[in-house]
Amino acid sequence: MKFGLIAGNGQFPFLVIEGARRSGASLSVVAIKEETDPRINDVIENVLWVGIGQLGKMISFFKREGVEKAMMAGQVKHVQLFSGALPDVRMMKMLWNLPKRNTDALIGGIADELSKEGIELVDSTFLITEQLAQKGVLTKRGPDKTENENIEYGLQIASEIARLDLGQTIVVRAKACVAIEAMEGTDATIRRAGELANGKLTVVKVAKPDQDMRFDVPVVGLPTIETMINAGATCLSITAGKTLIFHREAMLARANEAKICVLGS
Repeated sequence: MKFGLIAGNGQFPFLVIEGARRSGASLSVVAIKEETDPRINDVIENVLWVGIGQLGKMISFFKREGVEKAMMAGQVKHVQLFSGALPDVRMMKMLWNLPKRNTDALIGGIADELSKEGIELVDSTFLITEQLAQKGVLTKRGPDKTENENIEYGLQIASEIARLDLGQTIVVRAKACVAIEAMEGTDATIRRAGELANGKLTVVKVAKPDQDMRFDVPVVGLPTIETMINAGATCLSITAGKTLIFHREAMLARANEAKICVLGS
């Protein structure tokens, strides 16, 4: 079976490519000009570069390649569609028919267009399930009493904003909400929280209650820990079984060095 990959930004697409190589899976990659790291050309040969609105070109490529199942990996900021990108006819028709234009609706629309051509959009972690966070404390240090209280409070708020598709991350201090993620992403949210209330911050990042593992899967990595250090955050709670940890060993080693607690909730 031949797989297709729609590659967004960050390291996620590279992990999928590594996973495909380990499993011997054949992979054809669509790279997004506005998002994908150009180094993707160095790690796989079969790459087509498209603009963010060129849905028809992407689908035509997958059909030529005989792709039956496709994955999305890496963030594609949907705000790009409304900031100067020129969508092709197929993308324009899809956008026109959407009841709303949040992340789930936009990517769900793309999944529907792929399905019309016999291409199934599958779980984005299909080839890298070993990278998902396990339940329990993942670092040497577990949460203290204050951090546990922040997590308990934060999970309630974060789960609600995730259900509303507003964001996945909330930063808490002393059982009070300091920052909530919108379109800026997790690291920017943590930085903003650090500017508002540096020190003793707890970061809670969750999957949606009905998380669709085909897209928008929560991700953390070494940059998350570095951002937390700079912001004065001491604890990170992530959803077990539904959050990807990039470069796990390096991330957890840095967290241990900084005495940061990481746990799968």
